Amino acid sequence: MSILAIDTAASRTSVVVIENGKVVFNEFRDGAMSHGPALPELVQAAIKNREITEVLVGMGPGPYTGLRVGITFAQTFAWARNIPVRGFCSLDAIAAQVSESDFIVAIDARRKEVYWARYTNGLRVEGPTVDLPAVVAARGIKVVSDLFPDPKYFISLSEEFTEPIYLRRPDAVATADRK
Repeated sequence: MSILAIDTAASRTSVVVIENGKVVFNEFRDGAMSHGPALPELVQAAIKNREITEVLVGMGPGPYTGLRVGITFAQTFAWARNIPVRGFCSLDAIAAQVSESDFIVAIDARRKEVYWARYTNGLRVEGPTVDLPAVVAARGIKVVSDLFPDPKYFISLSEEFTEPIYLRRPDAVATADRK
């Protein structure tokens, strides 16, 4: 049984293959604007000589385009092979790496904001939400902001997320709605 896991919620495109609970392929490409070209390359390398039986995908929070690239790719890949696809909160995959008892995980949301969630004893107790970094820092709780989702935790975090975790309205506005 081989599980393909994808995350594009942050500025890193991560692709992982997990077999029998062990990570056997783990590569990434950095670049907030390179999810589209990086993802097919990484997946092609990941699935060589492997029969993928399930897909896991980071559902965010994250920027609209990055999430759409990863989620659409994962759903299409799974649909084409008639295999299940499950989602997970990308912030949870960062939090799983932290050993503090009370902390906040934050990732860049662009527009001078961060996506964040608070964790107590490893469980998400607040968020995810989006805010200015100063507002998050003012809460007086340790903020972890220098990590990316760790693929070894993807399988234990997967839930039945069916919708991306978007926390802002889109920038695009229909012509009829513009004033």
